[in-house]
Amino acid sequence: MEYLTKDDLIGFKKELFDELHKIFAENSKTVDKNENEWDWLRSKAIRKLLAISPATLQNLRIGGKIRYKKILGSYYYNKKDLELLFKTE
Repeated sequence: MEYLTKDDLIGFKKELFDELHKIFAENSKTVDKNENEWDWLRSKAIRKLLAISPATLQNLRIGGKIRYKKILGSYYYNKKDLELLFKTE
């Protein structure tokens, strides 16, 4: 049977924090590169911006033309998808 000492736990904590810091640093670089992909707008803002009805927005969502997320009953749409949709059409 091996016993853990306080120094063992301190060493483990340091290794764990170093590893987590490394992971977060790598992920933050990815987020910075894809900053526009993190722009999400609510339904009301999209409808006002594009002057479309709720049904039109729903059809875009159901048709898979734009990405969306439903959070606590509200839909959020990806701004980049909307820009691409209207550039191609």
